[in-house]
Amino acid sequence: MRTGLLSSIAFALLLGANGMVLAAPAAAAKTDPVVPAASPAATSAKPGKLNLNTADAQAIQHGLSGIGEAKAQAIVAYREANGPFTSVDELLEVKGVGKSLLDKNRDKLDIN
Repeated sequence: MRTGLLSSIAFALLLGANGMVLAAPAAAAKTDPVVPAASPAATSAKPGKLNLNTADAQAIQHGLSGIGEAKAQAIVAYREANGPFTSVDELLEVKGVGKSLLDKNRDKLDIN
């Protein structure tokens, strides 16, 4: 009788400990304070559009078609040298950006 009681208690303790171990990572994941927030540089006022005045080079490169690292950096450098874009068409002033490239990406761009 005593062996059965001890076995039952040991079994219950093991099940309880197992449940705590399995539940611990899920609880930690929900309260993890190191979850990165969305970068304000890549956000725009309109969903699905890339804001030329706030996007960083990486967001420009990944958000637009036909734009590589060099052109994305050139867009950011132009903005830093000349101030915020006042229209999407001003992107034509950036070296390496032509009318066809602008027309291909026009629907993806915003300046507000």
